[in-house]
Amino acid sequence: MGKTITEKIFETHKRDIPSGNNVVLDIDVVMCHEITTPIAINDLKARGMDRVFDPKKIKVVIDHVTPSKDSKTATQAKILRDWARRNSIDDFFDIGSNGVCHALFPEKGFIRPGYTVIMGDSHTCTHGAFGAFAAGVGTTDLEVGILKGVCSFRLPETMKINVTGTLAEGVYAKDVILRIIKELTVNGATDKVMEFHGPVVDSMSMEGRMTICNMAIEAGATCGVCLPDRVTAEYLWPFIQNEYADIDTAVNDFQRWHSDPDAAYVAERTFDVTDLAPQATYGFKPDEVKDITEMIGTKIDQVYMGSCTNGRIEDLRVAAAILKGRKIATNVRAILSPATPKVYSQAMEEGLIKIYMDAGFCVTNPTCGACLGMSNGVLAGGEVCASTTNRNFNGRMGKGGMVHLMSPLSAAAAAVKGYIVDPREFLV
Repeated sequence: MGKTITEKIFETHKRDIPSGNNVVLDIDVVMCHEITTPIAINDLKARGMDRVFDPKKIKVVIDHVTPSKDSKTATQAKILRDWARRNSIDDFFDIGSNGVCHALFPEKGFIRPGYTVIMGDSHTCTHGAFGAFAAGVGTTDLEVGILKGVCSFRLPETMKINVTGTLAEGVYAKDVILRIIKELTVNGATDKVMEFHGPVVDSMSMEGRMTICNMAIEAGATCGVCLPDRVTAEYLWPFIQNEYADIDTAVNDFQRWHSDPDAAYVAERTFDVTDLAPQATYGFKPDEVKDITEMIGTKIDQVYMGSCTNGRIEDLRVAAAILKGRKIATNVRAILSPATPKVYSQAMEEGLIKIYMDAGFCVTNPTCGACLGMSNGVLAGGEVCASTTNRNFNGRMGKGGMVHLMSPLSAAAAAVKGYIVDPREFLV
């Protein structure tokens, strides 16, 4: 019987099998940010274990509330900052060099096909786009990862998700994953890996693949994963060019991580997206999704562009195509937070930042703040936001607020109109 990519990664990283399907894995990358890691740091310190297993394999960023908004968040940042210095962690990204973790770390070339990756953050599954096993973990597992470089997992079952057809104009990766989550439901992939296949996935950029893997957790999945290919190799080439004679050699090497043709899957689903319309959430769960045409006229108070889902340069370009030469509606405030300093700089060089500002957007530094309702765009009770983020739980962006998740194109169209609209009307 053949193996899935996840089974191959588990096999090559297996440290121990203490019982049944529980496997202790060697970890290639431990990622840390200032919201969840300080708890682990303080506990390790209290136990006399203030050390790390390998400072080169630990990546650290202050990104959720940055710059700090109050004494509490400043203290969290200080704990992380001091710890990184004590332990000689070179890959620490502080204010000025920091970006949203799940955009910044891939951009820095820290992820490779076949890697194991953990972080105290549920959207760590984003990094599966590179053909890695990447999972969010709790504080105890994070502590063990920091200290010993291992983490225990049950060997997850894998669902094969085939995405077929051709995406219509105005329809993007965000729309695809929202529809998949709608069909699977928020529990449909619990404790499973969602392995994405098909011509639509093959044709996606790495940005698009990161978007669909990012939201696998919203269907309950442990990880979303794409098979590494030429698109992966081209994205990583600046970081791996000394390891391979040429890109073709890298592509061929990556195939060792492909799932075997006779690999076993717990389930297989096919989604033909040829007739897919732009999507948007309407309630407080990520599977409460409708065609955006069913939500036309829904009033909004705020538009938010950014996050680890849709804050990359590709996303900014898509929205700017609608915003260019237009103004946002007078009843709306709009916020853009490019996901990393590199994205911000590139957007400036391409004239995108000017387009956003001319349209009436407030452009801020890279941060996760608004996405989890901590800073940089928190909603008041009763307010509604059209957002490119990944989670629409009750109170997610502010107590009593409502979040409608959608693509950057749809969010830009809503900003101009002042209410939810079919963005394709701007493309004719």
